[in-house]
Amino acid sequence: MEMGVIAGPDPQSMNLVFDFGAVLIEWQPARLVASHFPELAATPEAAQQAARSIFGHADWHAFDRGTLSPESVVQRTAQRLALPLDEMRRLVSGIGERLTPIHETIAVLADLAQRRDQRGDVHLYYLSNMPAPYARTLEQKYAFLAWFDGGIFSGDVQHSKPDVAIYQLLQSRYALEPTQTLFVDDVQDNVDAACSLGWGGLRFVSAPQLRASLANWLPQLQGDL
Repeated sequence: MEMGVIAGPDPQSMNLVFDFGAVLIEWQPARLVASHFPELAATPEAAQQAARSIFGHADWHAFDRGTLSPESVVQRTAQRLALPLDEMRRLVSGIGERLTPIHETIAVLADLAQRRDQRGDVHLYYLSNMPAPYARTLEQKYAFLAWFDGGIFSGDVQHSKPDVAIYQLLQSRYALEPTQTLFVDDVQDNVDAACSLGWGGLRFVSAPQLRASLANWLPQLQGDL
């Protein structure tokens, strides 16, 4: 069994909850920084550090939660890091269009959605730290969002991972049984928060790893994935 996975019983129906960024949707913050502020990305390490300074700061987390507006996060970040205001504005405004699907993982999701439609023993949800403007862009651009039975974007509810409140909100909104629920995220802290509520947790690494781990956690899916 993959490290980070908590095995549940073998019930009639299972809930699979997916993160978006770096799981279903490309999210490469260092590349974003390099394209807008090449002077901060002289080396890969410098680009990573600059990305952490922008996207790992409390201001960006507040933007994720919907408690800070796009223009406010632009102005605060530009001032804090002495960055050109107009270029910071271009970075923030353009992110939605750069959120593109990871096709290998979408293929896994498509297989699960087909199984759900045919057998009804799997339900699909999402739980993503995503500012509302980017969430609306995803909803408008990509048909695969309609495959989900439900989900929550952080920017819509003023909570974000790994705060357990957002997990509890998803759980109560869709009446999820914790022992029948598996959460997939690329960030270990977010996985650990799900596990603290009795959910199963899987830290995402790749689409092949996801397929193998789902077969372990959901033996009845073996052969379908």
